[in-house]
This record gives sequence, structure tokens and C-alpha cells, in this order.
Amino acid sequence: MYSKEFNEIVNLRRSNRAFDSEIEVPEDVIQKSLERAVLSPNSSNMQLWEFHWIKSKEELEKFVPLCLDQRAAKSAKQMVVFVTRKDKWRERAAWNLSKIKETIVGEPTKMQKSGLLYYSKLMPLLYTNDPFGIMTLVRRSISFFMGFRKPFFRTGGRAKQRIVVHKSCALAAQTFMLSIAAEGFHSCPLEGFDELRVKKALKLPRGAEINMIVVVGKGTEAGVWGPRFRVPNEEVIFVR
Repeated sequence: MYSKEFNEIVNLRRSNRAFDSEIEVPEDVIQKSLERAVLSPNSSNMQLWEFHWIKSKEELEKFVPLCLDQRAAKSAKQMVVFVTRKDKWRERAAWNLSKIKETIVGEPTKMQKSGLLYYSKLMPLLYTNDPFGIMTLVRRSISFFMGFRKPFFRTGGRAKQRIVVHKSCALAAQTFMLSIAAEGFHSCPLEGFDELRVKKALKLPRGAEINMIVVVGKGTEAGVWGPRFRVPNEEVIFVR
């Protein structure tokens, strides 16, 4: 039963670029979908993301030119900007650490000890940067030498960190879009936008980055650009 329902949701989720101007999207649909997005898998439970809900008509109008006047943005009833916050890694690591400490009664278990070590030692090692790139060299050296003996996580500098947080944020965006489809509405993820101006409009700090903007509404036939084409499964699915 659930497989059939999920299949229907996946097939309903299409990038719709023209929404019905007469049909509003209830706020509780966006609220529920954002709360579901929060439950998305993410690297080390660091949750280095933010979801900025643009819902007032005035704010939506401000974002249309920032989204390069795309039709999907012009007709959207709701909009969510998915933002990565790698700069909050210390705060999130401390939060995870505090949550583990709250579960300790008496002597910590082996798993709790591992968790304490993970967020107090490993996260700083993975996310700390310095002007001279010393920590990047340290991480790459550890990966290089440890990788000789056994499979090992290959870490590095800022580029690797950015990839990790953007992957996690994209997973949340996908959860959000599937939730929107489950509620009977449509969405379209946008990559065509002025990132600098969007950051300025949201008053985001330098360390924040825009992952994507997702617009929401009740889709129309005109908003779907033909049938869905995918390359043959044998070109992308490999069984070993």
C-alpha cells in the first residue's frame, strides 16, 4: 500500500513552472513540509542548514527579479530558500554534545563515550579552518597515511566541507518537495538566481550559501514542459 502511494507522490512531483493564480497554498502545507524537511538525513546530524520561508506577497514580489524573472517565480504562491550554514558548525557540534550529555545517567556507555568524542574532537578536526591552510594539510595527511592501511574517509579543505553541507541541504529540499507533492501541490527548484542579492535580501552572513530556491503553487498543464524524459535505466543503474 505504502509503495503505491509513494510511487504516486514521486510521479506527481514534477518541476512545474506556471502555477494557478486563483489557487492559494495553505500555510499549514508549507509548515508541515518544512517540519518534514527538518527530519531529513544529514551529515553527522550537524543540520548545517536553514530554510527561509518567503510567504508575504510583498516579499515574493521582491524575490521575482532576484530569480531572474522566471515564470515559476512570478506565479509562485510560496517560496522557500534553502541555505547552507557551514559557519555554524561549532554551534551545532556543541548542541549535539549537549544532547548526548543529557542522556547520560551514571557512567556513560561505550556509545555515549564515542558520541562525546565524535562531537568534541572529530567535528573540530573536520571543520576547523585557518588562514594558512594548516588544518587542511593536517586532514589530507591523515587521510593519505591512514588510507594506506584501510579504507578511510578522504577529507580535505573548504571545498570538501562545502560539498558535504550542500548535499545535506539538498536532501532536505527533496524531502520538502516530496511533501509538497504529497499534499497535492507542486514545486519547482530554481538554480537561476542572483546569489549575492538573495543573500543580501535575507541578511545572511558571509559564511552562508544559497543551496537552491524552491517555489510552490498549484501547478498547471502549461507549467509542465512536456513528458518526463529520462535516459535508459541501464545507463545509470549498475548492479555489481
